[in-house]
Amino acid sequence: MATEILMPALSPTMEEGTLAKWLVKEGDTVSSGDLLAEIETDKATMEFEAVDEGIVGKILVAEGTENVKVNSPIAVLLEEGEDASAIDSASSGGSSNAAPAEPTPDTEPQKGYGREAGGNSAPAPAPSGGDGKRLFATPVARRIAKDRGIDLSQVKGSGPRGRIVKADVEAFDPSKAAPAAAPQAEAAKPAAAAQGQKPAMPAGMATDTVLKMYEGRDFEEVKLDGMRKTIAARLTEAKQTIPHFYLRREIKLDALLKFRSQLNKQLESRGVKLSVNDFIIKAGAIALQQVPDANAVWAGDRILKLKPSDVAVAVAIEGGLFTPVLKDAHHKSLSALSAEMKDLATRARERKLAPHEYQGGSFAISNLGMFGIDNFDAVINPPHGSILAVGSGVKKPVIGADGEITAATVMSVTLSVDHRVIDGALGADFLKALAENLENPMTMLA
Repeated sequence: MATEILMPALSPTMEEGTLAKWLVKEGDTVSSGDLLAEIETDKATMEFEAVDEGIVGKILVAEGTENVKVNSPIAVLLEEGEDASAIDSASSGGSSNAAPAEPTPDTEPQKGYGREAGGNSAPAPAPSGGDGKRLFATPVARRIAKDRGIDLSQVKGSGPRGRIVKADVEAFDPSKAAPAAAPQAEAAKPAAAAQGQKPAMPAGMATDTVLKMYEGRDFEEVKLDGMRKTIAARLTEAKQTIPHFYLRREIKLDALLKFRSQLNKQLESRGVKLSVNDFIIKAGAIALQQVPDANAVWAGDRILKLKPSDVAVAVAIEGGLFTPVLKDAHHKSLSALSAEMKDLATRARERKLAPHEYQGGSFAISNLGMFGIDNFDAVINPPHGSILAVGSGVKKPVIGADGEITAATVMSVTLSVDHRVIDGALGADFLKALAENLENPMTMLA
């Protein structure tokens, strides 16, 4: 039975992508795990793997095609012995390969497609489940289920629109199968989660209105790529839906700069050079442990309090930015954090980060101090509970403990806080802990 291969969703924010390159051609035989194509998402170029075996009967979307919608057909996979008539049936949306009318929204990347996540061929119908709804599974999955005596209604599909694929059946453990009533309860969750899940492009002034305003003036139109569209949508969503408030503080850096200089001399033989940003990451990670209620994210109808300190750090790249996440940062040494941050930043600029490397975390850091910015307010990246905007360290006159006026290197920071997650006093406690860690850097090694 011919099966459509669909444009995969390679990240939770991906709604469309560019089919950069086909790695197979019509007539090629493929197996589960074989690379099919390279897909440009809103963040990176990723390889897309097959989850089924068969013959590439027809390629429906040419290389270089942009704005291909997720879950739209891009090719047709044939079983052995099938001919062109099966292709016509599949590409015309015949009943043998019809997809469910209501796609199941995914909040996590789907497993088994691409190096990290994605989707593949469209679901083919299987017998109805106990709730009367049709089940969708690939031909290979149905065959394996039949051979092993597995009830497909008990198997949770990981393919696009909930389709059951080969890997789902092979990994199925009958002893851990959910009761018959569970599918109905699970089916209700995606429908509820779908509301407001993926922000549309920001409204604003209509294109025609803006063009008329600048009629007769010399300008260049810049086409929005996937990353810029995503940034526009997510930050508009953030400012419209997150009740931001801001906490500002100045932090004395002299002790940290002296301590950093000493450490770098000792680490020089190992090729390690710590930056001020490495200390800020470590200070934030420890502060999340010291003030655990601030280590939280907004989850729609609840708050999630995280146990580990997963710290996101904004990295500017051409045309946008990434926020790679340093997981379990409170457990890592300064040198380990420094090496990991350098690696993530390098691969971010090359757009080679995988989705799991820039998703998650509860707290982010955006440092513009190296650009000469004294202070600024950063926009929270949902679902994070806060983000720290870091300015440059500058020499200022300060009053010492003895009342004398002295010079000190002072850095201005602003903590943007989601008031739904963190209240004023809690945010102040967190910022105080972070500041104390930076002003007493040796304690971060304890």
